[in-house]
Amino acid sequence: MKDIARDLGVSVITISKVLRNHPDIGDETRERVLARVKELDYRPNFAARSLVTGRSYLVGLVVPDLLHPFFAEIAKSLSDVLRKNGYYLIVSSSEEDPDLEEQEINQLLARRLDTLIVASCRSTVELFFRMAKQEMPYVLLDRELPGLSANFVGVDDEAVGMLATRHLIEIGCQRIAHIRGPKYSPALHRLQGYKRALTEAGMKIVDDYIIAEPKVDVDSRRHGAEAMGQLLSRKPRPDGLFCINDPLAVGAMTRALDEGLRIPEDLAIIGCGNLHYDDALRVPLSTVDQQSRRIGEEAGRITLAIMNSKTPRKSEKVLLEPQLVVRASTQRRAAKHASASRKHR
Repeated sequence: MKDIARDLGVSVITISKVLRNHPDIGDETRERVLARVKELDYRPNFAARSLVTGRSYLVGLVVPDLLHPFFAEIAKSLSDVLRKNGYYLIVSSSEEDPDLEEQEINQLLARRLDTLIVASCRSTVELFFRMAKQEMPYVLLDRELPGLSANFVGVDDEAVGMLATRHLIEIGCQRIAHIRGPKYSPALHRLQGYKRALTEAGMKIVDDYIIAEPKVDVDSRRHGAEAMGQLLSRKPRPDGLFCINDPLAVGAMTRALDEGLRIPEDLAIIGCGNLHYDDALRVPLSTVDQQSRRIGEEAGRITLAIMNSKTPRKSEKVLLEPQLVVRASTQRRAAKHASASRKHR
């Protein structure tokens, strides 16, 4: 770095800022430095820098499933925010296993990361109390833990349940089922919103129409298909379905179509996530957008604020508002109108 600084007539600090992608360096200087770095095939020694600065410039992310599109989109937007500020993301998966989650967190902590971001599958808080005692900053994603005052970014999950269920009620569904998840905060709050919407509409809550899946973020489509099989055996059969996430809804819808049901005429289905595989579906899926990109961006903002603060920050909680996205799987009136039109031809 000293050699490059001497060659270009700039300070070592300027070279350091360019290598960390710091925003206060002009484009011309940045290009000169990067060109010289490329000529010399120079690579910064991050271990040495960490010893000098006390920072690794690494942030850890632990999520239940690396293949789940919701967590993949969060990781992408989070990484974008961090990279622009000279930090880099290490991603790990817990596979919805609390023991594996603890192992992964301990492995990341051993690498002296600057901050940890976790979408936890745990029901207890001792691990996070231990992290706080060690003065390890962390941010919770998507899932809150009772009794833990911590930085948190997620969506208003009760509003998700209400928005989805009210939509099914408004299109005329009379027997609305729900495929819910395990006892984490998103599942509990979305279930609460589902029940509240039914109650406010004067509709009965039928326990047989509520199917609990132990794992909803791993192998979700298979679990959705299995839950749909249970609902198809109910008498009378549901005519509306709210699934806790999109992959479950896709699995449920595929099973219903394979069994000969028409979507949405016989069964209207809505998921949650607004994930980007709609064009591949036989029937485009209605959903509730839980703003996964913004969750990643907000988590990145809080993480940077933690690392840039010289004093401990008060915990910050960010709840984003969900948005309804209507597609063919719940466009019941339009579907009936189209069916009637075909009969008149």
